[in-house]
This record gives sequence, C-alpha cells and structure tokens, in this order.
Amino acid sequence: MSTPKQFAEKLLQIKALQVNLQKPYTWASGWRSPVYCDNRKVLSHPYVRDFVKSELANMILDKFPDADVIAGVATAGIAHGVMAADLLKLPFVYVRAKPKEHGMGNQIEGELAPGKKVVVVEDLISTGKSSLQVVDALRAHGADVVGMCGLFTYGFPVADDAFAQAGLPLYTISNYTALMEVAEEQQLVRPEDKEVLAMWRKDPASWQPPVM
Repeated sequence: MSTPKQFAEKLLQIKALQVNLQKPYTWASGWRSPVYCDNRKVLSHPYVRDFVKSELANMILDKFPDADVIAGVATAGIAHGVMAADLLKLPFVYVRAKPKEHGMGNQIEGELAPGKKVVVVEDLISTGKSSLQVVDALRAHGADVVGMCGLFTYGFPVADDAFAQAGLPLYTISNYTALMEVAEEQQLVRPEDKEVLAMWRKDPASWQPPVM
C-alpha cells in the first residue's frame, strides 16, 4: 500500500477523517462538506503521531534538503512542525494568522533571521488561503520560503491555483484521491456516491447535499 493510502487508512481508523453523505459537515467557512478532516486527533495516538513525524521529516529531507528552519502554521501545524524539526535537529518558529494585539505584537514567534530557507508545516490544506497568508508573513519578514509540507490536502482546484500563483511547491502525506480509494475499498462509500463526491470536490463552495 502506498504511503498516501496508508495514512488515509490510519486517519479513518482514528476517526480523524470521516465521510458522510447523509449528514454533511459544515465548515467554518460555511461550506457544506461530505468529508471532514481533524488531524489534531493524530496527537492523541502515539503510533500515528510517530508515523506523521517520520513521514514529515523524510519529506522535508527529500524535497528541501537545504532547509534552515521549520515554521509551523498556528495553531494546528505547530505540534507537527515541532516534531519534524526535533527529528531533523532544525530550528523551529511558528506563525500566527495575524500579529498579537499585546506584548511585542509578534506574528512570527521564535528566532528567524532574514534570508533563512524556511519550510512551512501545515496540518490541512483546503483553499490554501490561510496557509499562504503565513507564507506572505514570512516573506515580508525576509525569509526565503522554499516550500510547504502538510498532512492532508483536499486537492481543490482553487488551492492548486493559489499555490501555483504563489510559486510555492506543496507536498502532503495523504490526499483526497487516496482517501477515496481507501473509503471505497472499505465500503465506506458506494460506487454510485463517487459522482456526488467528485462534484463536491470540483466546486465545494456551491455544493449542496443530494436529497436522499
């Protein structure tokens, strides 16, 4: 079994990934979705956590061997980024969605000298908007952001376009395609559901659940 499918299977086992066409989930954006991913649950399962730590570290070594610093996206990307940075013995910083409104007013927490090659660690990629805001903050600080590594991506066209426009390579341990393969193998989705799920992935913002 490929690594993306292995990880999708682990996420399904710990119910970090769930698929439900009958009762779609509502995201913070207001989108209705038949798929929900909560990678924070990984932290409560030591063996899955070790898998993620190892896979992220290997990915960074393979794709970005000259990385100087790992940056986690607050808050969900912090723990995963710290684990990878610890394994690689690299410095770590994390980046808030916006500067603090008190104290030093920092948006980037930790020590980051301008010109350092930075790999951003994110837990989940949906539209890519919030992830790329962090990249913008790092670049404004003078960092050389060389790429992003994440746990899971839905592979939405809007995200693919956003990363292409930002000139930033993105790699993830697993993805929506692998999830659907495993879900079908485990009979979590029926063959006739695949068309509905494909329509959602193509245009998630306007998707409405089918009448059952």
